[in-house]
Amino acid sequence: MGAETVRAHENDGAEGPDGSTGDSERKREQRGWYFYDWACSVYSTTVLTVFLGPYLTEVAKSAADADGYVHPLGIPVRAGSFFAYSVSLSVIVAIVVMPLAGAAADRTGRKKPLLGLAAYLGAGATAGMFFLDGDRYLLGGLLLVIANASLAVSMVLYNSFLPLIATPDERDAVSSRGWAFGYVAGALVLMANLVLFTAHDSFGVSEGTAVRICLASAGVWWGAFTLIPLRRLRDRKNTLPRAGATATGWRQLAATVRDMRRHPLTLSFLLAYLIYNDGVQTVISQASVYGSEELGLSQSTLIVAVLLVQILAVAGALGMGRLARTYGAQRTILGSLLAWIVTLCAGYFLPANAPVYFFVLAAGIGLVLGGTQALSRSLFSHLVPPGKEAEYFSAYEMSDRGMSWLGPLLFGLTYQVTGSYRDAIISLVAFFVIGFALLARVPVRRAVRDAGNPVPERI
Repeated sequence: MGAETVRAHENDGAEGPDGSTGDSERKREQRGWYFYDWACSVYSTTVLTVFLGPYLTEVAKSAADADGYVHPLGIPVRAGSFFAYSVSLSVIVAIVVMPLAGAAADRTGRKKPLLGLAAYLGAGATAGMFFLDGDRYLLGGLLLVIANASLAVSMVLYNSFLPLIATPDERDAVSSRGWAFGYVAGALVLMANLVLFTAHDSFGVSEGTAVRICLASAGVWWGAFTLIPLRRLRDRKNTLPRAGATATGWRQLAATVRDMRRHPLTLSFLLAYLIYNDGVQTVISQASVYGSEELGLSQSTLIVAVLLVQILAVAGALGMGRLARTYGAQRTILGSLLAWIVTLCAGYFLPANAPVYFFVLAAGIGLVLGGTQALSRSLFSHLVPPGKEAEYFSAYEMSDRGMSWLGPLLFGLTYQVTGSYRDAIISLVAFFVIGFALLARVPVRRAVRDAGNPVPERI
């Protein structure tokens, strides 16, 4: 009984530096924690979703030979594929580094300095995109790899704080607020960037310069607001042996997977999450392709749709967080997966050249997007053995960022075989159906107990 009490105190995050506990300290850390989502989400929205892909592709095309190829390290690459390959390389780098960073954080107890290092490396690389002009495609690729990999590593460390700063009954709400903060920031910065981009002549700058300012602004925002969580979050005493902290990323990942085999229900949830999240990520990345190629919508319409998703995702994250307090996180996630299925089926029947209907589809995506991601994070936090938060969240983050390749592959193959983006978009329903079936089979209350954590009243 005494061990359970100690473990509960470790998980609720209320333990002060002197061993004391208090709700005010925990709430203060939670408020600081929210601001990392606020800080880094603008990178995903402004840089990855809107500006960098088209701009870096144009930079690569300006450096291409007569056949349309660039030659990084002597390798012939189509200029139009350079951005996609850079993203893929960043995923590979992140897969190697994330388990190493997670293990080091758990074994040294120094999550906060490592979070700061990853955040400022990513923010610096993003701010450096201001210098991405002319034919400097290699610089753009290098900065993208650094920023993307740094974001992934920082999210491992950021997420690993959740079990430490929130009691089991608080985690759904705390995780949902974090996502909501991120979506609000992404929408605010994107609106400001779009004003500069669309009215660049009025500001006396060229379109290219406006894009570079938008890219750099995301890095400045990321770095500036990271100061808040670094001031408010605090490291806990290390309870694990230091041996192995310098293991290679792959060795540590193998060790984490072996340890997860001792917690098969945690592994079962992670498998379900891997599948349905692959569907989520593919819908996000391919919706604009579907809108432009199949529905014939303009770039401005697609950008407004992105803003709509960002704004409604705030309400969705907070609203589903409240639903989870009544019905439990598992049931609420299952409900959101059904909503994803309905949304994709509706998207299949959307008429072409009808922006209003596409906006309705974007609204549906926004309302379920934030809640699905926020509640998945909080539910997983209950299934992590105490003292291994960063290590397990590195595996979680890899399933979020490093394993989302099956969806785009299925989307591409379906289009290649059928020639129809409608068939391609409806094929993604399979990920939500399979993910629903796997998640429904996980006995989460037993999974929480087996992980050694207290079971909240609603889960």
